[in-house]
Formats: sequence, C-alpha cells, structure tokens
Amino acid sequence: MYFSSATAHLTAVRKLLSTPKKIVIVTHYKPDGDAMGSSLALYHYLLLKNHQVNVVAPSDYPEFLWWMDGHSQVVNFQANPDKAKALFEQAEIIFCLDFNSPDRIEKLEAPLLSSGAVKVLIDHHLDPKDFCNYVFSFPKAAATCELVWHFIVACDDSGLVNRPIAECLYTGIMTDTGSFRFPSMSPGLHRVVALLMEAGARHSYVHEMVYDNFPEYRLRLLGFCLHEKLTVISQYNTAYIAISEQELNSFHFRTGDTEGIVNYVLGIKGIRLAAFFSEKQGLVKISFRSHDDFSVKELAEQHFEGGGHKNAAGGKSLLPLQQTVDKFIALLPGLKLGS
Repeated sequence: MYFSSATAHLTAVRKLLSTPKKIVIVTHYKPDGDAMGSSLALYHYLLLKNHQVNVVAPSDYPEFLWWMDGHSQVVNFQANPDKAKALFEQAEIIFCLDFNSPDRIEKLEAPLLSSGAVKVLIDHHLDPKDFCNYVFSFPKAAATCELVWHFIVACDDSGLVNRPIAECLYTGIMTDTGSFRFPSMSPGLHRVVALLMEAGARHSYVHEMVYDNFPEYRLRLLGFCLHEKLTVISQYNTAYIAISEQELNSFHFRTGDTEGIVNYVLGIKGIRLAAFFSEKQGLVKISFRSHDDFSVKELAEQHFEGGGHKNAAGGKSLLPLQQTVDKFIALLPGLKLGS
C-alpha cells in the first residue's frame, strides 16, 4: 500500500538488507506504545533475517510496555550511554522509527548525525526533516506500527510475522488509534489488525497488559487530576489540567503515569481543545488534543516548541508552570474555539 509509492527507496533498502548487517533501531525520547511496538517488531523481523540488531531508546519508557518480547534487550541511552554510542558508531544501518526530526531523540541526536551508517526513516508525522538516506514518511498512516507491517509485506515477508511481531505491532496500532476509535482508523487498518490476530496477536492480553495493569498510585493520580486539577473554560470550548512536580512526586510518579490523561479532558461534552501540563525538573511538558479541524500541531509548533499530528501534539516550556498556563490561556481568544 504505502511503500508502492516509494519503489526506488524500497528497492535500495531491500538490497541493503539482502546480506547480514549490524543494525540499530532508534525511536523518540520517552517512547510510547507505537514507538516501542514498531521498534521491537522490526527488531524481531530483522533478527529472523539474520541481521545483528539492537534497539536503542533515548530514555526510559512506561512499565506497562515492559511485557513486550525483546524489552530486556533494549539499550536505554540514559542508563548506558557508552554502550548506546558504541552501537551507533558500529552500525551499518540505523532505522529511525516514529520521529520526524533528529532533535526528537534528544542527546542521541549527535551520535545519530555523526554516524556513517545508512539511515532509514519510517514514520507517520508531518514534515520530516532531511537527515536520513531513505525516507518512508506517510502522515496518513495511523501509526508507525502500521507502516512497519506494510514494510514487512513489501519485503515479501508477511509469512515471517509471528506472535512477538504481531503483538508488538498490535500494541502500537491500538495505542495510537485510541483503541481503534480515532478518525485515523481505516477499513484497511482493521484488515491489518485481523491479519495480526491471525498471526498470533492475543488482542485481549495486549489490551490488559497496556490498560489494565496499573499500580494503585497511578489510578489515584488520575483521580486527583480529574477531581482537583481540571479547569474548564467554557467560553473557548477548552479544558486543561496542570500539575506540579511536587504533586506528581506525592503520587510516586514514574514515566508513563500521566499518559492518556489528556484524553479524558477532551471527552468533556463541548470541549474542542484539551491540554495537559506537567512540571518536571524545570521543564513543563504539554500534551494537546483537539476535535474537528482545529490543529494542535500548529499550536504546539508556533508557541510551545513542539509538533505532532493535527489532533494530537505535544510541546514544552521553560517558563514556570503557572506562567506556561497563563501563556496558553492568553492565546485562546485568537484561536476561534468559541461556539
């Protein structure tokens, strides 16, 4: 499907992969389900093709993704920078998954750009930067996991998709489509999901491990955010939650504990723009969600050093938490969000 429009690049990459190579797979900072799902699925596939493969993550990632086959082999750059850098130096091919700009991998940007390896991008974000030799960028795809599936099919290897590959791909598609409910979900992608189930993906098990496997304090944090921190600005069809580092720490915060909370905010009747602000180590991270035609990607890019998709984006601010929120509120009159 997607790769038929990039025949020359696909032919070149297939030729590269025709003999065993030292390969590194890297994804974005603070990886989510699609980032780790696509990385580990490609990892298992390339191992079956007799390549020497390593997955390098720029940081830690949520515990609810640790069940995926291959997690124990992932090299966390923050925990083991020397090993990660050495792998980049030794690599013959580097696959860049689920990010469109080298700054999305934070401190791994320099090792990536200085590496002499052939770089291959597989991604579904808009406006990819020019940093890879071969680019498979398809913003209409719902998830990078969807693209990895089509890449494997385009390499005539759909028969190699086993349970570990299928479950990793299912995870990324499930999480990036909001459990198959976002507008990006297409009839074709439903058919891909069916094929993944036929290949061994245990859909109930994957859902349980990702969504029904939280520690008690994470649920208490969610309750606190919704009951104590939710602010609704009806005039602008906007709602947000802002939580301080001190408040996060009171709930024993760990990576991934706030993931998805912004979607609850967007679920309020009449809300077109939702935001979640969280403070950590002097930096405010922001998640944006929207309905209809309002682009949070543009909001994030123009005002909060971020980007993403039309209805789901992220940003950051070096201002204190309240000043960041005040900046956001000051923008609302010009966004044309009112009824």
